[in-house]
Parts: sequence; C-alpha cells; structure tokens
Amino acid sequence: MLIGCAAGFSGDRVDAAGPVVQALVALQQPAFLIFETLAERTLALAQLARRDDPEAGYEPLLLELLRPVLADCLAHRIRIVSNFGAANPQGAARAIAALARSLGLRAPRIAVVQGDDLSGPAHRPMLAQALGDQMPDQPLVSANAYIGARPIAEALQAGADIVVCGRVADPSLVLGPAMAHFGWAWDDWDRLARATMAGHLLECGTQVSGGYFADPGYKEVPGMDQLGYPIAEIDDSGNCSIFKPEGTGGCITPATVKEQLLYEIHDPRCYLTPDVVADISQAQVLAEGENRVRLEGVIGHPRPASLKVNTCYASGWFAEAEISYAGPRAAERARLAAQTVAQRLQGIAPIRTDLIGVTSVWGNDASDWLAGADLSTASPDVRLRMAWQHADKATAARLPREVNALYCCGPAGGGGVRSHMRQRLGMVSCLVPQPLIATGFVWAAQEEATA
Repeated sequence: MLIGCAAGFSGDRVDAAGPVVQALVALQQPAFLIFETLAERTLALAQLARRDDPEAGYEPLLLELLRPVLADCLAHRIRIVSNFGAANPQGAARAIAALARSLGLRAPRIAVVQGDDLSGPAHRPMLAQALGDQMPDQPLVSANAYIGARPIAEALQAGADIVVCGRVADPSLVLGPAMAHFGWAWDDWDRLARATMAGHLLECGTQVSGGYFADPGYKEVPGMDQLGYPIAEIDDSGNCSIFKPEGTGGCITPATVKEQLLYEIHDPRCYLTPDVVADISQAQVLAEGENRVRLEGVIGHPRPASLKVNTCYASGWFAEAEISYAGPRAAERARLAAQTVAQRLQGIAPIRTDLIGVTSVWGNDASDWLAGADLSTASPDVRLRMAWQHADKATAARLPREVNALYCCGPAGGGGVRSHMRQRLGMVSCLVPQPLIATGFVWAAQEEATA
C-alpha cells in the first residue's frame, strides 16, 4: 500500500499534492493521501479564529490544498486523511462537501474524528485533577488530547473517502490507513511501531526529501524550488520504503531519512505515541536506489497508559515592532533606538530586544546583552526588533507606537517600521489516562454543507 504526504505544516506549499497524486495513480496500488497541518501554535490560532467566527477554526488553506486534487482522489479511490480540521473539524467537513459540489463531483463520504476536544464543562474536573497546581486561573480557551489512529482506521474501514481530524498524533495519520488496509491487531506492537515510524518520516513533508536538510556547500539539495513530497510504500510487516514522485526536486537519501527519523526523538528506545511505544535503537536505514530508502528494524512496545493533553488559556496580548538602520554606525544607532524605547516604557513589562544583523537567535528575553554588546564588527545593515506581552491590549499597543515614533524621535536614519499585535494563548500540558478519553467518528451531514 502507498501513503503520500502533501503537507508538513500549516502554510505549506499548496501545489504539493498534484505530483503526489499523479504518482499514486500511476503506481496502481491501494493509496492514501495525508495532509499534516497542525501544531500547538496552529491549533491555538485556530481556536482564536473560531472564537471570532464559529464557522472558522480549520486549516485556512484547506480549499486551496484540496481543490487541485479532489476530483482525481475521488475518481481513483485515493482516500484522504488529515488533521486540517484543527479546532473545527465539522466546519472543515462542511467546507469540503461544498467544494465537491462546486466542482461537480459526487458527494464524498466524509468522516469526522471525535474525542480530542476536552474543552467542555464535563471535562473540567478531569483536567483540574490532571493539572493540579498548573490549572490556569483564566478561563480555558481549549483543551485537546493527542488521540491515536483507531478512529481513523475505523472510519476508513467503514468506507470513508475523507477523514477529517482535529488533534491526533501526527504519525497516527499514517498508522490509521495502514491499520485499515492490513487489519493488524491493535496489540501487534512491532507492526504498529513500524507503521508509526513511517508516519514519523512523512509527517513533516519535505523535511525527509531535502527541505530543512539543505546546507549549501555541506549538504547540497537539487531543485529546492520544486521539492518532491514523500510517499511511503508500507508492506504487511509494517516496514516502509520512502520515495518521491519522478521529476521532482529534492533528494531522499539515508542521510535525509536519518535526520527526519531522529527529529523530535528524545529517547530512541522509547518514542511515545498514543498507539504504541516505538524503539528505533536497532533500526536500519537502507538505500534501495536513487531517491528510495527503506526503514527496517523498528521494535514496538505496549502503548502508554496516558495521553498528552494541551490546555490553552487567554494570556494577554503580544506586540512587536521593527525598524531598520543602515550605513556607518548602524548598530550603534539601533542600540540607541532600543534604549530610548526601553526608557520610555520602563517598569511596565519586560521587552525582548533583537538587533537582526548582530544577534537575534542568540539573544534572550531579558535583553541584558544589549548594553555591553561589542558592535565594532556589526553589519552596516541592522534591523531592530522589540517585542513584549501584556494582559491589557491598550498597554500592549504602546510598544508599537513608541517604535513608530522613532521615525522622528529616534536616532538618524531609521525607516521601514513594521508592527504587529495578536492575542496570545498560554499553554500547559498534562497526562490523562487513556480510558477516560472516548474516541470515535461520525459521518458529516451532507445536508448541512454550505457553499
């Protein structure tokens, strides 16, 4: 069986799915297409979007991702599985049904996975017990569990063309189709672990085919402008081979696969997912040919007793602003501008200050490096960035105003001010026993779909 990936995060390239679907059609095997578009940050943003508009809260690029390939997927029985439901899976299902109608396609059978959303009043006692002293004083905006592959597999076995999920574990997007296709037992730990790691290789899209791997002069990657998104061929043992569509850019090599295999892995012997604990300490990464690599030797252990739950709460407002300085003593002028703003806002809240071109990644939120920084070798092209957060929106807005005032009230030569404000969500995590979280799926009601 084949599983192609056409997105590795929210905001990924929307033209990725076409070559993947063409390859899946040409290979004439049972095939699935996944889009992985969800992370803690994007789920929080989706919750805020849904607060403003009850019909929003799913992946903003959903229709752009699906429109080029939906007809081919339905015609060739390539079933789609994704977490692009985010904070509003039912809304996403309605949007997909409306898209199919607008394209003159048959109505797809759309399943909506349930169980990850723990934000309702009935779940508050469970969350309070799990969080203990970390339970936020502010009202919760959301609480979502990282659920596993079972409801995905059950929906596919029941005939779903499209499975819309919210917060499922990323590798479960691949394990679910594998379970539906092969019918493995849910305690066949080695097979579950192998297919889970196939999902781990696919979940970040082109990270396994050269994107985020490239480092000019050290790790060369051809065709970065047309990177090929990965496809996994999974066999009955759960082992997989990773490749990409012919004619696409990028590369799939043992090195790219090893980097992605180790991505976000704390303990190679104990990679925790809702479905299984995967052990890659004995794994083998084997070149099978040009742009084709096989993964074998993954071992599985019984799934954890608990699921991870992320709870989000309103934590004030985030504001940032930037201004550029160029030419002789640009860094010194940028530092004086930062000190001017800091003195104007002294005592209100900590300000994060970066001199892009001098230091930004290596700085700190206290900005205590700035006063004594050696600027003698700094670039003559520096961009000052200042940011803070505050519970009060009007107070938070003072920082962008002060940076904007540097046009005339700051050092010479400042220009190109850009500012941004957004509501911020705080997040705390906890573990909840798996038996306390009921999961499943429902069919999206076609009659509720709106154009």
